[in-house]
Amino acid sequence: MPSVARADRKVDPRRYFEAADVERKLVAESEPVCLYLEVTNRCNLLCTTCPRTFEDLEPPADMGWALFTRIVDQIPKIARVVLHGVGEPMMVRDLPRMIAHLKARGTYVLFNTNGTLLSERKGRELIDAGLDELRVSLDAAEPEAFKLVRGRDMFDRIVKKVRAFTTLQAKLGADKPRVSLWLTGLKETLDQLPDFVSLAHTMGVTEVYLQRLVYLPDAQGLARPESALFEKLDRDESAILAAAQARADQLGIKFNASGATEPGTSLKREVDDQPWSLCRRPWSLMYITAHGRALPCCIAPFSMRGYDSFTLGDASQATLREIWNGPAYRDFRRGLLSDQPPPSCANCGLRWSL
Repeated sequence: MPSVARADRKVDPRRYFEAADVERKLVAESEPVCLYLEVTNRCNLLCTTCPRTFEDLEPPADMGWALFTRIVDQIPKIARVVLHGVGEPMMVRDLPRMIAHLKARGTYVLFNTNGTLLSERKGRELIDAGLDELRVSLDAAEPEAFKLVRGRDMFDRIVKKVRAFTTLQAKLGADKPRVSLWLTGLKETLDQLPDFVSLAHTMGVTEVYLQRLVYLPDAQGLARPESALFEKLDRDESAILAAAQARADQLGIKFNASGATEPGTSLKREVDDQPWSLCRRPWSLMYITAHGRALPCCIAPFSMRGYDSFTLGDASQATLREIWNGPAYRDFRRGLLSDQPPPSCANCGLRWSL
């Protein structure tokens, strides 16, 4: 994407979409600083909070090496790449090779995993490739709740594998990847949060994150309004958050929420009349599915049924430059800046938080 001007700024790869100096115009003046690459849309779990469990989003596929390099080589100095979408990245044979390819150019690389495939061999490959962050979505502190959310009885297996990985890191003196444990905030599981923090400690994990649920009124499984916590915390649930924070302080665990905020603020933000208008993602990142479809962000697949209404281009056919400031992206940005946002964004800040 050589003809798109790059802003002369240093971007913290962990706060890429919050940069205050991203000027929001219909034509983006800078190239994206982050890519979400859905290296696969296949998964070995049936999570009750994930849309792929209940509908066919795209045909099952891994992102091929040719498409991967076609995309990333157009932005050789990309600051941050997230190697996940709606699938399980560790099912992809070329994953370590992809990480190494990105690290060779100084990119910050991370992905979320369910942890089921984290063998010693694969763990060593991630370390050797230079992965910066490994986020493990566990979502429960014990097997029964895990099966409720994740659809399969694999809790003990994952705990054992992650503990073995952090032990391997300590043995090798490897400070990367940073390992964190993630829990989706549900009314059904929030009471496990203090024990979840304790579990992280026993697994050798020093960071815990509370992930906001993206939910729909007609959703199947647990991605439904009754399970959501956003803007609905009662006194007992606030007490659970406080207890989890106290436990984290006691054990030396960093306790945060998605979106680089603290958990209470993350779930209790005040909502204005146009909450979607705060979003900077269409000016700072691109999300590409395993087939090359360009979407506005990682939340979009969870926000409504089907991809057609918010597909912004095809990276297998067009260059990123052609997509980034093409008609579909410009129209999307125009809507986001108006009082009639794109359908996939209309409830951002209302049913879930930015």
